[in-house]
Amino acid sequence: MDLAFATGYGPPPITDLEGRRPLVRAGDTVALGFRDWQDQAEFGSQPLPPDLLAYDLDTLRRLGVDEAARLAVDHLGRTELDGFFIHLDADVLDDAVMQAVDFRLPGGLSPAELGTVLRTAMASGKAVGLEVTIYNPTLDPDGEAGRILAEVVASALRPGIA
Repeated sequence: MDLAFATGYGPPPITDLEGRRPLVRAGDTVALGFRDWQDQAEFGSQPLPPDLLAYDLDTLRRLGVDEAARLAVDHLGRTELDGFFIHLDADVLDDAVMQAVDFRLPGGLSPAELGTVLRTAMASGKAVGLEVTIYNPTLDPDGEAGRILAEVVASALRPGIA
């Protein structure tokens, strides 16, 4: 939903820009590793804009995580862009690892796969920011899911640490 708002494709009361540009052009964004497209369609969400580079989980796995991450970074690292911002929803992780989210889906990226994506993005030198969302600590009584998420993000921010 945040991506829809930022690219001007969300609900009209919020994205009626009255001649203004969206915050981010859809063609300058990537959606990587999502697996909720069927639920989105069922709930009446708009489809992703056609110029947005999108690799759902099946496509990411078919390409290979390394290749999908490289293609995404190449797309976002174009010379006409000053850099890119990473928006990471914790629910991209496999549900077996990340139960501390409000909308759970089976499957998802392993911590190692997410680490590969984040390390590839950080190694580009073009990442200018990162936010982590969706994690709900009230659903993580022993803190294990939060520790896994924090370790994956921290390892991506520290070059040379796997």
